[in-house]
Amino acid sequence: MISLIFKALIDPSSSLLRIAQFALTSHSKPFTRVRPMSSESSQQVFQLKVDPLTGNSEWVVIREDEEEAFGNSHKNLLATTSYLDMLNDSTRNRAFRDAIDKTITKPCHVLDIGAGTGLLSMMAARAMGSGEPTSADTKGMVTACESYLPMVKLMRKVLHLNSMGRNINVISRRSDELKVGVDIPSRADVLVSEILDSELLGEGLIPTLQHAHDMLLVENPLTVPYRATTYGQLVESTFLWKLHDLYDHEAKASDGVRLLPTGMDTILRVKLQQHPMHCDAISKEIKLLSEPFKIFEFDFWKRPDSHRESELLIKAIDDGRVHAILSWWMLQLDHEGTIFYSTAPRWITKASTGNWCDHWKQCVWFLPGKGICVGKGEQLLFRAIHTDTSVFYNLATEHTELGQYNHVSGDFHLILPPERIAIYGDSKWRFSMLTALRNAVRSLSLSLSLSLCGFIFCIFTFFKCELHLQLQERVQPLCVVADDSIFLTLIVANLSKTAHVISLFPGLREMGVKYLQRVADANGFTADRVKVFQNKKCLTLHDTNQKKVDLLIGEPYYYGNDGMLPWQNLRFWKERTVLDSVLSNDVLIMPCKALLKACAMSLPDLWNSRCCLSKIEGFDHSIVNTTLGACGELPPPHDPPLLPFFIWQCGEIKELSERLTIMEFEFSKPISPCYGKVQVDFSETGVCHGFVLWIDWVMDASNSVVLSTGPDERYWKQGVKLLAQPVAVKTNGSTASEYRYAVIEASFDPSSGELSISHAFT
Repeated sequence: MISLIFKALIDPSSSLLRIAQFALTSHSKPFTRVRPMSSESSQQVFQLKVDPLTGNSEWVVIREDEEEAFGNSHKNLLATTSYLDMLNDSTRNRAFRDAIDKTITKPCHVLDIGAGTGLLSMMAARAMGSGEPTSADTKGMVTACESYLPMVKLMRKVLHLNSMGRNINVISRRSDELKVGVDIPSRADVLVSEILDSELLGEGLIPTLQHAHDMLLVENPLTVPYRATTYGQLVESTFLWKLHDLYDHEAKASDGVRLLPTGMDTILRVKLQQHPMHCDAISKEIKLLSEPFKIFEFDFWKRPDSHRESELLIKAIDDGRVHAILSWWMLQLDHEGTIFYSTAPRWITKASTGNWCDHWKQCVWFLPGKGICVGKGEQLLFRAIHTDTSVFYNLATEHTELGQYNHVSGDFHLILPPERIAIYGDSKWRFSMLTALRNAVRSLSLSLSLSLCGFIFCIFTFFKCELHLQLQERVQPLCVVADDSIFLTLIVANLSKTAHVISLFPGLREMGVKYLQRVADANGFTADRVKVFQNKKCLTLHDTNQKKVDLLIGEPYYYGNDGMLPWQNLRFWKERTVLDSVLSNDVLIMPCKALLKACAMSLPDLWNSRCCLSKIEGFDHSIVNTTLGACGELPPPHDPPLLPFFIWQCGEIKELSERLTIMEFEFSKPISPCYGKVQVDFSETGVCHGFVLWIDWVMDASNSVVLSTGPDERYWKQGVKLLAQPVAVKTNGSTASEYRYAVIEASFDPSSGELSISHAFT
């Protein structure tokens, strides 16, 4: 469902792309996608809402001239973006202020592309120190270009609060739609803009600058930033290796399933791109194999090229195996080169503590397979290519040739996130799944034996394994894989040779069909043994040839939902409910239930990145706090939203309590409202910033196989409920005056998939 990306319709120079990109990986409310449209009279957007429990979607039309049209929907969307984190980045804010003050020394025409809340526009207007320009004079004018309507509305409020509305001309339109003499009276003398992602180019920096230089800026304009430089470093890391090399890790498994059969080692892979990650969190697991090296320079003050290549020799500084190339960038914000901002990891900046923020990370480029083995002092040939929006790397030893870039290929590839690749290659996870499924199949066989032969004969089969296996081969159970698990589909077809298998593949759809057709033979079955019902919202007995489902299974995993909150995989429960009419009376369901778990944690870096805004470099932003979902003393009913994060990447973290179960979700029954309440006793003294929540999946009725997605499991995101204010807590044995325990209450609404959390400290 998240594959519905209208990238060509999204303005790369606006805040819209930042919102869309963040929504892919971090959203708590029903997923939204936005598409801007413009007309002579007004602006409008189509906002795509997706129900996480059903996958159903609908378009909602929002118009600029309808002041209250958004209701709470745009607030919910903005509250799940990286805007708040970015505005709380004091190092970034100060660097831009210093550079703007240094660059803009007299009245001129300033263009701010992707203006957001208008912070940079206000900095520029203040630097000029001029009043409102006349209609015939653009000196002292700031043009703020922002195409995303909810952000435009928010910016106007911020400008009004700071008495800057007359100094700044807000244009709610795509920057590549602006025309000199129509939208703006003349070309701009100065460009101030921050349209950068972790990779640097992903928000459309190059095409935006190209259009601006061609159509909107004077020749040789002043710009803030002035230049950006990308850097790289070769590293060895077993953790990073696991995130992309499924073939070699799967070879160690003994379950008989081959997601990547021999000769098809690229049919299932990660996307060939740079993957954002907080690399400081794995610094102890990284071995540096080179010094940092410069890759590309991008000058903002001149028109950039769409395509460039860079090639250099890199000397290995240690023996090892290069698994990945880490990259980051540094901004030079002023012409003289005195003001900088860097996204480099701490081992580069030499900082003991850093300015942790989530809106910009380092990037990881995975090398194919096991990587490249190098010796200290050996020279490696490195090549980089960039397009308008992406960068691609390649690496080879002196004795081998650089391979071709395969970022464009006609061969079929099923692209999965790195964490999903690592899960499928994890021997422990695979063994747990195999054990749970084998137990389910055996229980199913036993149940069928009971119905066919009676209790006495069944007892006999316990002692006659050969006869039991013969019975197992005679029966033809119907198994439905309710989610997008290709692993479960292959393993159930492999484990029970006579089972009829239906895979719903609600997210994979045609991609799932193509994948199965290619790997079936290597996994010991014919592709026609597995039926895939694409775009089928509900199975009927007609679909199953009048046979009821004996086994309903899922991991659960839904393609495209990787960035969602963990309990939104309770879609499996919703699917089970929809399938109720075709389930047999003694159907076996795997997993059989889910547990909502919680832990109190100290999360100072995360909390500081999401806390309430007051003045940013002298400009009051307090009006945006409720809309952006800030933590702080806000008027009811405003409350910080539940957001998904990889907790292990959230800077400084510390568990302050035991891990507790708040509520259980029983899949043997149809989906229903749930409520839970638990007391949290603090096991550590410290400062509590919030509660971390996740799902543990109980795979079998005997509770012998439980798959956790908790903070220790680095391949899953957890949900975070931050407190309005940090709370000092203590253990029961402490004599201090801090709080000793908290009470958490949670309720689950099956109609929306929403989880509500409340808490009280005592």
